[in-house]
Amino acid sequence: MSPTTDSPIAHLTPADLDAIGAELDAIRDEVLADLGERDAEYIRSVIKAQRGLEVGGRAALLVSLFPPAWVAGTAMLSVAKILENMEIGHNVLHGQWDWMRDPEIHSTTWEWDSASTAESWKHSHNYMHHTFTNVVGKDRDIGYDTLRLDPAQRWVPYYLGQPVYNLVLAAVFQWAIALHDLEMAQVRKGRKPWSVAKEELKSIGRKARKQFAKDYVLWPLLSGPSAVPAFAGNLTANLVRNVWSHTVIFCGHFPDGAITFDYEESQLEDETRGGWYVRQLLGSCNIDGSSLMHLMSGNLSFQIEHHLFPDVPSNRYAEIAPRVRELCERYDLPYTSGPLLTQYLQVWRKVLRLSLPGGGEQAPAPFATDLPDVAAADPRPLAAVA
Repeated sequence: MSPTTDSPIAHLTPADLDAIGAELDAIRDEVLADLGERDAEYIRSVIKAQRGLEVGGRAALLVSLFPPAWVAGTAMLSVAKILENMEIGHNVLHGQWDWMRDPEIHSTTWEWDSASTAESWKHSHNYMHHTFTNVVGKDRDIGYDTLRLDPAQRWVPYYLGQPVYNLVLAAVFQWAIALHDLEMAQVRKGRKPWSVAKEELKSIGRKARKQFAKDYVLWPLLSGPSAVPAFAGNLTANLVRNVWSHTVIFCGHFPDGAITFDYEESQLEDETRGGWYVRQLLGSCNIDGSSLMHLMSGNLSFQIEHHLFPDVPSNRYAEIAPRVRELCERYDLPYTSGPLLTQYLQVWRKVLRLSLPGGGEQAPAPFATDLPDVAAADPRPLAAVA
């Protein structure tokens, strides 16, 4: 595939793409070779802190009839749930810490504090989203089968309500993601057997029951006279975690500057290593902020680096980012990054604008599909490099 004349990478040659792929491969190899005890100590310390916050939060909620205890318990539990979901669960399930060979911190054994089962999420996120990033019709994270976030999505009157849908989606994000994993649209189109979806639905149901029982039955009952405020504390902590994770994730792919792609899956079969890297670069956005903000976002504030290297430990993204930015400057490639509020307002502007018909032209795709020169230079299929 080769770039179209109006694409942001029209100036790149197939040799440039190969060189970009080789440079980014070298960065990844260098970081992976350098992993060691300081990295292991990092994730263990985050897990220790998260568990301490959760124990402290739940202990405080046991006596949450006392208002200051409710505030402190809910705050600690909210932070614990965010850390567990973002910096620990998301990244462990990506396999970022498998190199430690610690059976307790491994993508094959970790089960997180979310309504989604680890296995279904690894398929819908690890594989589908990270392989087909920002490809309209393939990356189901574009609107989560609920919102119109690209002009290429056909408008229907249903989308008039999407500002409301987006608010509801943020509030119930973990449950929406769990249902999203089922791919019911594929079932309706006959592309996914109902028998498979039925088994997945049972699995999600079992996980959802455990989540509901833990937060809304067990802990409130253990709180005795504080059952009602403890219930409210758990509900609030889950709401805070849902809204925060929705905010960070939407700011990673939908602010101004993020590019979507109008590809057929068959066209992606010829995508080279360099082409895959560049698509991740163009489809992702970073969030500027402090070390604390990076930690609380699960380092998804480095969404570009995460999409380039999804299996590299998240604590390394901050040191990789300047090298990626320098590469982008050298090859005259966009590197989209901005403050959280700016990115979030741009997301909402897109949600509001695309609730109406039109919305402008789709951003120019970086590659045309009729010139297989690059594929001939590096014929590895997408599945081999993702």
